[in-house]
Amino acid sequence: MRADDLDFVLPPDLIAQAPAAQRPAARLLHYRRTDRAIAHRQFADLPSILRPGDLLVFNDARVTPARFTLVKSTGGIVEGLFVRQIATSEWTVMLKNLGPLRPEAALHFAADKSVNVHALRHNEDGTYDIAVSGLESADLLLERLGRMPLPPYIRREKSVDERDAFDRERYQTVYAKAGGSVAAPTAGLHFDEAMLASLRAAGVERAFVTLHVGLGTFKPVEVDALADHTMHVERYSLDHAAVDAINSAKRDGRRVIAVGTTAARVLESQPAGELSPCDGETGIFIYPPYAWKYVDALLTNFHLPRSTLIALVAGFVGLDQQRRMYAEAIAERYRFFSYGDTSFLE
Repeated sequence: MRADDLDFVLPPDLIAQAPAAQRPAARLLHYRRTDRAIAHRQFADLPSILRPGDLLVFNDARVTPARFTLVKSTGGIVEGLFVRQIATSEWTVMLKNLGPLRPEAALHFAADKSVNVHALRHNEDGTYDIAVSGLESADLLLERLGRMPLPPYIRREKSVDERDAFDRERYQTVYAKAGGSVAAPTAGLHFDEAMLASLRAAGVERAFVTLHVGLGTFKPVEVDALADHTMHVERYSLDHAAVDAINSAKRDGRRVIAVGTTAARVLESQPAGELSPCDGETGIFIYPPYAWKYVDALLTNFHLPRSTLIALVAGFVGLDQQRRMYAEAIAERYRFFSYGDTSFLE
């Protein structure tokens, strides 16, 4: 399969710059594989679409406010994105507009001039290792000073934006627990507590896995053949409670529904058969043809052209049907990408 099979032309005004006013107010494209039917619904219709006994599997990863701004002694601005903490007061980050590496040159956080930074190393993968003054952990410091790492197609002011507090709330699922992601599992952004309660009342069960979404989630496929693409690796956790719920659903013939491609990747990374609790890393790349082991239905937003995420959707419904579905979504003016509308594929 070729990467350009995943290309499509999207009118720029369909790229959502903000979410729906209320989380469940998004539109939902409902696709059935049995008869290839497409229906246009609202996300609020989900409790009436699902069946009693269905098991929704959510990714409970929490997004770190990983974006930050540094200021040079000259007054120049350096944009930063946290990747990971590698030692006490030492981080690996992405930096933009740093210029030549000068470890002796001090920078400071724009949001707190008392926090100083020295760029120590420029790594082969393009990241930098930096030393950060003070005793706060990366998590605490970024909770205090960071901004949400919105994808680049959502336009915000560089250093500070009046929507920062709003993004802190809405670019995070209501059930997020395990910190460490630099992007949200966006299919879950449509659920609020009232929707979760409605689903519970309708007999829909739920389980939680964790996959820490990494920078590679936005990386386009840059090779001609999908088989030649090197997939990014992300950390995940599958605990006893999730394993018991999923194994029980599969034994009973009930549907396992992945809420988002990240939850789907955790499940499909496991060996066939009974699941066992585990922590690990996955670099699974799903594209047609693919034999699904655990996921019976998928809730997912509309994805970037030529991305591994849209390849996964094609792996679920077939390339021709994925292209048909996206063409109809564009014709019906669905809102695309992280803050956009969603789809239910069964």
